[in-house]
Amino acid sequence: MFLGIDYNTWWFLVFGGVITGYAILDGFDLGAGALHLFLKKETSRRIALNAIGPVWDGNEVWLVIAGGALFAGFPVAYAAVFSAFYLPAFIFLIGLIWRAVAIEFRSKEPGKIWRLTWDVVYSFACIIVTLSLGLMLGNIAKGMPLNEQKEFTGSILSFFNPFSIMVAVTTLALFMTHGAIYLAVKTENRLYTKLTILAKNFNVFFLLAFGLTTLYTLLYIPHLSDRIKSNPLYFIFPAIMLLAIANIPRQLKIGNYRFAFISSSITIASLLIAVAIEVFPNLLYASNNAAYSITIQNAASSPKTMKTLLIIALIGTPLVGVYTSFVFWTFKGKVKLDEMSY
Repeated sequence: MFLGIDYNTWWFLVFGGVITGYAILDGFDLGAGALHLFLKKETSRRIALNAIGPVWDGNEVWLVIAGGALFAGFPVAYAAVFSAFYLPAFIFLIGLIWRAVAIEFRSKEPGKIWRLTWDVVYSFACIIVTLSLGLMLGNIAKGMPLNEQKEFTGSILSFFNPFSIMVAVTTLALFMTHGAIYLAVKTENRLYTKLTILAKNFNVFFLLAFGLTTLYTLLYIPHLSDRIKSNPLYFIFPAIMLLAIANIPRQLKIGNYRFAFISSSITIASLLIAVAIEVFPNLLYASNNAAYSITIQNAASSPKTMKTLLIIALIGTPLVGVYTSFVFWTFKGKVKLDEMSY
């Protein structure tokens, strides 16, 4: 126990916090990549790439930490999740690889066909990675068929259910909004004007996708709202989420893109917090039989291991946060192209 909370719960919070950090940070990278082909000019695409250039690979560190946290703290869940999500996770990782290859290879040759090819690969990879993330999140939130041995018993087609597809599309819309806002903060002149229009359009896309997904959830996935309905205190998180969502178009309208970016970041965080509240203490809900669910209790490492891990996390995670803040501070301001640019 630490501060009256058991170590398993603490590690659930740490894992959730790291996942949230990854979603916010790599979210704008992926969103910027997903909208890349909407930028028609070569200079605009170079500026967009250089806006994320100093930070995109560092943002992926949070994903590595999340994978390590799940493996170390909840090995049973790690085995079940990665065996169940073998195909989506494989596609996700391939997408991350091709995104990195496209970013690095694009500037190696000046030819138009060469650069256009890598632009398409880059944008397509970001879209696939984002949709894969949303698909996995949707299935984890909805629940998956498991047997008594905590093994996935569904098929590949079971991943592509209406709810998970809607979550995937909503994730893409939110990340594209997040990415467009970030690029607007980092650019100026005509490209800035172009991105302000894109940010507003993608925000409409997100609002429509979010509305449909929320309606479907309330009607057909009732267990994802039961806990919040049962405890008035939990309503603070949906309230914060709705205020943040409403503040995005308001800030876009007045041209305050830094506050719009903060609002989109809060939106991502509050959405994940709401999901965490509803699934807790489950790590993977068994949709066929709740007794087969993988929880923070039956999936956890030994208490001594959890205690040691928590100490390491309390030291290591803030250091990663400091490093991330340092990188953003160092490369703050508008993007300027030079001989060292992509």
